[in-house]
Amino acid sequence: MTKNTIFITGAGSGIGLACARHFARAGWFVGAYDLSTAPVQALVDEFGDQLIQAGHIDVTNDDSVTAAIAEFTQATGGHMHALFNCAGVLQIGHFDQVDLAKHLWHMDVNFGGIMRVSLAALPALKATQGARVINMSSASADYGTPEFASYSATKFAVRGLTEALNLEWRTHGIHVCDIMAPFVRTAMLANAPDNVGSIKRMGVHLNADDVAACVWQAATGARKVHWPVGVQYKLVYYTGQVLPNWARRGLIKLITSH
Repeated sequence: MTKNTIFITGAGSGIGLACARHFARAGWFVGAYDLSTAPVQALVDEFGDQLIQAGHIDVTNDDSVTAAIAEFTQATGGHMHALFNCAGVLQIGHFDQVDLAKHLWHMDVNFGGIMRVSLAALPALKATQGARVINMSSASADYGTPEFASYSATKFAVRGLTEALNLEWRTHGIHVCDIMAPFVRTAMLANAPDNVGSIKRMGVHLNADDVAACVWQAATGARKVHWPVGVQYKLVYYTGQVLPNWARRGLIKLITSH
């Protein structure tokens, strides 16, 4: 395998799909894995099996994750230049009106999935010079967002894991970072209620291709830990870096509240 290689979870729709297409167009060999195999198989039809390897992954299942990583690394000769942990779920609603099972589902997919896939991919990442892990976080990792409580909690966890592994895995030559995007126009938000305060205040100004372009930068550009996406959120994020903590929190709370 002479091409650069990337393994993408949640590659069947939204941001994951946009990223698979972006990297394939750039000539990378893309492992496009998803819970549903039909949409990732369509990528093989679109780009050919020299650029796309499609497969099934359930990021909540250890055996499924192990099998998917093994299948991909067999095709790449044991190498993985980049891992994009994109698979995720979202349930919008007031915390006490969402079933506990749904809250725990968020944790298992959005956070547990990243831990499972990253651990399974570690041998291939260690075997690849300059490897990078890119985790899908969120602007919700800056301040807990009303009606996205468990989703926000998972993204705080992703941010913490990213920062810790960025330090730990430096000894292996692996750079770990995350993508922090506000609301993105994907199927995840297609059925969002009209009265969600944070969406009304911030709007939905990004699409999946906007995020894919940022993931490309994270995979090929500067070794930053956090990658905010979009002019609006970059302004909030970078302004927050120079404000006192109380002022930063107040600004974000103002934006995300009802």
